[in-house]
Amino acid sequence: MLHPKPHDTTSENPLIELRSVSCGYQNNSILENLSLKIMAGDFVGLLGPSGSGKSTLLRAILGTAKVYSGQILIEKTVSSKKQPLIGYVPQLETIDWNFPVTAEQVVLMGRITHSPWLPWHNHQDRKQTLDIMTQLGIRHLHNKHIRELSGGEQQRVFLARALVGNPKILLLDEPVSGMDIKTRDDTMHVLDQLNHEGITILMTTHEINSVAAHLPWVICLNKSIIAEGPPSAVFTADILNKTYNAEMPITEFEGLTIVAEKPHVFGKK
Repeated sequence: MLHPKPHDTTSENPLIELRSVSCGYQNNSILENLSLKIMAGDFVGLLGPSGSGKSTLLRAILGTAKVYSGQILIEKTVSSKKQPLIGYVPQLETIDWNFPVTAEQVVLMGRITHSPWLPWHNHQDRKQTLDIMTQLGIRHLHNKHIRELSGGEQQRVFLARALVGNPKILLLDEPVSGMDIKTRDDTMHVLDQLNHEGITILMTTHEINSVAAHLPWVICLNKSIIAEGPPSAVFTADILNKTYNAEMPITEFEGLTIVAEKPHVFGKK
């Protein structure tokens, strides 16, 4: 069981703030009139169906999705494409695995913001890279080609790349997708530890019961914010039906709210 810090609803100084933001790509708005505050130290899960705008929201905060109206502020400063405060871990399926790099070289890419004009990495860069890889239990993989690693190992390599730049904020796009139960649990405990060390985490997930149910704050998203709050308040049949446009039965088990997808019965009309 994770023990993330509670969401601070009293602070007037959000680390991330979206003010009536509409954003998307190629003049196509994915999210409309979105207002949101993320406080320092938060650990937030973004829930919603495919195409609901979860990844777009992360990219808008990162500065790589087009903001058509409204403002995104990071520590009260308008967001831009150069965000040294932010570490980003993309979905694994978006990565070109044929690129000829080792795990260590991937992590070192995260140090570019600290020495953007140099074509090589100094001793401090390499030391910090190996220290982070040690912390995440992947130092022994430093010379392996990234394609040779398992999904869980690849995910930790890209997490290390995000962390090696000393970010205040981690944006994670489906960080446990496709993982087996143990690897998912190990990864979530690493994130929990990082959160307790002071890193603010905003992650998308399709794992409602095994991941989102254990976070202090979740946001249900489908082109706009349907609801946000602790899972105990947000996981209701009405809110989840509006989020997923499907019936989502709710039950209680040992104090936890469990969400079930209603199965389709084939052969019946």
